[in-house]
Amino acid sequence: MPKSPRLKNQKGFALILTLLVISMMVVVTLQFNRSVWSGLYGSSNLKEATRLRLVARSGFECAMMVLSEDKEQNDVDTLREPWAQSRELSLQSTALFEKGHFMVEISDLCGKIQINRLLDDKGGWRPAQKDLFQRFLLSKAFGLDSDEVSNLMDFIKDWLDPDEDITRFGAESGYYQGLEPPYACGNGPPASPDRLTLIKGFSEELVYGTSEKKGIMPYLSVHGDGKININTAGPVVLQALSTEMNEEMVRDMIAYREDPANDLADPKWYQKVRGMDHIVFDADLLTTQSDYFEIRSTGIMGKMEQHLSVSVFREPGKPIQVLQWKAGPENTNPEDTN
Repeated sequence: MPKSPRLKNQKGFALILTLLVISMMVVVTLQFNRSVWSGLYGSSNLKEATRLRLVARSGFECAMMVLSEDKEQNDVDTLREPWAQSRELSLQSTALFEKGHFMVEISDLCGKIQINRLLDDKGGWRPAQKDLFQRFLLSKAFGLDSDEVSNLMDFIKDWLDPDEDITRFGAESGYYQGLEPPYACGNGPPASPDRLTLIKGFSEELVYGTSEKKGIMPYLSVHGDGKININTAGPVVLQALSTEMNEEMVRDMIAYREDPANDLADPKWYQKVRGMDHIVFDADLLTTQSDYFEIRSTGIMGKMEQHLSVSVFREPGKPIQVLQWKAGPENTNPEDTN
């Protein structure tokens, strides 16, 4: 007796239903399997990230120890000392960890121009620091003319001083509140040099530089007592110490301070450099001691990196004080940041 169409349809429906159930079971199983592996992978990544942060922190602690020992041994800071030989310290880190290593760099913030000291407590210019900063901005490395620099001096003064009085061609909160998005004038020193981009005239190109010219940020600090350590300052800052300075004099100064036979304790040592006996730097700008430093430590494990940037202050007989702490994210692939 032939099977009825209804029975055939029931069998066909049952087959389809069975296939659907099996498919759903496969999907659920695969999803569960994926969730398990994702959890395991996430747990592994968390463990590696924690280890990476500890490696970076170890680099920071090593740098702190070097700076502390250096202060106990002498009062003069130069680029000949162990704290400035960060490459050697970094190379030794490969033997400290089963996995990973750190790269650490210590830079002297007293070798930079300290914008937190441009004004006095009443909001007026400190003459020596003002002239230094103006000469610095006029450095040919930045490609600014005298009118542009004059305007920038007004802009930064109004940002740093505590009042709302406009300086010549400057700008106070009235200007900044009219921007999109609006914000108030700082009326105080910025928290970090990269905040200069908030100030009128201080474009990202000026602050960070371009492929054609340098930016000003690497030469600036928001920490320090206003004096420049001529034993550690870079060429652009050294040349800004006087209008009489030229590139040849700067090269000769650097060669002189690199010679271990030369004593760099006296801030007037520069007058012993060939052809500089007639040069006189403002004594209020000079020092050969440093107490403000930046420590940059990077923990590295394969393609993963963790960055630390810490500004510190040290003084005799006291623990080193952390002024500013910045931690960067882990990068699992350098291409991800492009």
